[in-house]
Amino acid sequence: MTESVRRFTTGNARVRNENTKDTEQTDTEREQTPTCPECGSESLVSDTEHGETVCDDCGLVVEEDEIDHGPEWRAFNSSEKDEKSRVGAPTTNMMHDKGLSTNIGWQNKDAYGRSLSSRQREKMQRLRTWNERFRTRDSKERNLKQALGEIDRMASALGLPDNVRETASVIYRRALDDDLLPGRSIEGVAT
Repeated sequence: MTESVRRFTTGNARVRNENTKDTEQTDTEREQTPTCPECGSESLVSDTEHGETVCDDCGLVVEEDEIDHGPEWRAFNSSEKDEKSRVGAPTTNMMHDKGLSTNIGWQNKDAYGRSLSSRQREKMQRLRTWNERFRTRDSKERNLKQALGEIDRMASALGLPDNVRETASVIYRRALDDDLLPGRSIEGVAT
């Protein structure tokens, strides 16, 4: 396990890694150098793994419970880093677009909560219509959207848990990808 340690020293008021070279320090940087309240030393070590800043001379914990602004996951190469993301809702197979599209809300209000004028309301309704059309561009997507809605309706009526709905959605997607559905009704296959 690797340990992430940063040092604050008199030779360099800025945070630096162990392997970097010292840089010249200005008067304003010298004033901002953190010091140990116990012994006055400016040699402080910040341990990001434990969330502490410790005096290197006397061992006093100067600061604890530091916030780690880095990601909560670890990646060892660039491809692993690209696969991991911290934004957006999780993807789900229960939606035809896997939950990755955006929706225009039904409320007729702007970003500040104010009501829209009648002209803006008409424009937003047209945008909602086009947004819905673009979400299901081809017949396979329309078929999938209708089938997943039917699966969701049946699962709700039967009181089935989400993992069963997810499995049924995956099975329907596979059948659609393998062209097993032509000639069969969507409702018949989905149920």
